[in-house]
Amino acid sequence: MTEQFHHELAEAVRRLNAADDTPHTLEELVEITPEFFAAADYVGVSIIEHGRLRTPVASHERLRELDEWQYELGEGPCREAIRRHCTVRVDDLATDSRWPTWGATMVEELGIRSSLSFRLFTRDDDSWGALNVYSRTPHAFSDDDVVHGQVVAAMSAVALARSLNDEHLAMALESRTVIGQATGIIMERYGLDEKRAFDVMRRISSHENVKLRDLAVRVVAERGLPDHPLEGGGSAEQV
Repeated sequence: MTEQFHHELAEAVRRLNAADDTPHTLEELVEITPEFFAAADYVGVSIIEHGRLRTPVASHERLRELDEWQYELGEGPCREAIRRHCTVRVDDLATDSRWPTWGATMVEELGIRSSLSFRLFTRDDDSWGALNVYSRTPHAFSDDDVVHGQVVAAMSAVALARSLNDEHLAMALESRTVIGQATGIIMERYGLDEKRAFDVMRRISSHENVKLRDLAVRVVAERGLPDHPLEGGGSAEQV
C-alpha cells in the first residue's frame, strides 16, 4: 500500500473519530470512501437493526432506495456480502446473472455498472452491515481496490461499532437516570422504600404495556404516579 493511502486512511480515522453520533459517522463514511477509489461514483452504507437490513445513508437518494430494494428482493451484492461472502465484486451489472432484477434496475436508473460490497464486522460473528461502492464504469475495480476497500471497511466497522455502542451506552445511562429520579419521587410522595417504589413502577409498566423508561419520564413530568389501580386494591394515589 502506498504512502498516500496510509495518509488518507489516517485522515479518515481522524474524521470518523470526530463524529459525535452514528448519523454523523455514517455521513462521514459516505463522504470519505470515494477518496480511496479511482472510479467510485456512489457509496452506500447498510446496517443491521433489530435483525433487519436498512440503508440509512447513501450518496444518492435513489441509490439508498435501490440498496434497500435488495432486501425485499432477496438478491444483491450487499445482501450477499453480509450473509455469505465478506467481499463481493461485480464487474458488470449489465451482464452479471446473479441478481438480474436488481442489477438491470441499477443500470437503467443510475447507470451503475460495477460495484464492491464489504461486510462491516469487528468479529466473525458480529456483523454491523456492509459498505457498498458503485461505479458507472464496467470493470472499474481492481484487485488493489479490493484490498484497499477491505482495509477501509475494517476501519469503518470499528468506528461504526464505537458510535453505536456509545449511543446505546448513552441511552442506557439516560434511562437509568430518569428511572432513578422517578423512583425518588415515588419514595418521597408515597412514603415507600426504594424497593417498593421501584416494584410499583414496574407493575404499572407491565399492566399498561409501556416501557419502564417511558413511565419514569411521565412520573418525573407529573411529579407522581398515574392514577392506576394496583394489585391488592386501591389506586396509585393510595399506595
